[in-house]
Amino acid sequence: MYVKQLATKMGVTPDTVRHYTRLQLLRPIRNLSNGYQQYSQRDQQRLSFIINARQLGFSLQDIQQIIAESEQGHCPCPLTRQLITKRLAETEALFQQTLKLRTRMQAAVKQWQGLANGASAAEVCSLIESFVDPISSTDNKPEA
Repeated sequence: MYVKQLATKMGVTPDTVRHYTRLQLLRPIRNLSNGYQQYSQRDQQRLSFIINARQLGFSLQDIQQIIAESEQGHCPCPLTRQLITKRLAETEALFQQTLKLRTRMQAAVKQWQGLANGASAAEVCSLIESFVDPISSTDNKPEA
C-alpha cells in the first residue's frame, strides 16, 4: 500500500503519513522497481495505534517512547500509565485555567452589557484592563 492509499484508508493526510515515516514511527519498504515506499499491514496497525494515542492526548514523543519500550521487548504498560497520568495532570491544569477564563469572560459580558455601544478606544482598553487577572498579569511581566 502506498502513502496515499494508507492515508485514505486511515482517514489522515498523506503528509501525516510522511511525517510519521520521517520520525521512523512507520517503516515502509522502498519498492526497488519504482522507488515508492510501500506500507505493510504492520504499518497500518502502527498508524492506527498512533492515531488512537494522539486522540488520548499522548504527544509524539510519548508515542515514540512507548513504541521504543515495546520494540526493546519490555512491557510498555508501566510507562504508558506514567505518561497518561502526566498528560491528565496537564489537561486538568489547562481545564482549570480555562474555567477561570470563562468566569472572567462571563463577568465582563455581564458588566459591559449596560454600556453604550459607541465606546472610544480608551474606554474599551479600560474595560479590558478592568478584568486583568492579577495572578496572570504578574506572571507575564518582564523580569528586571
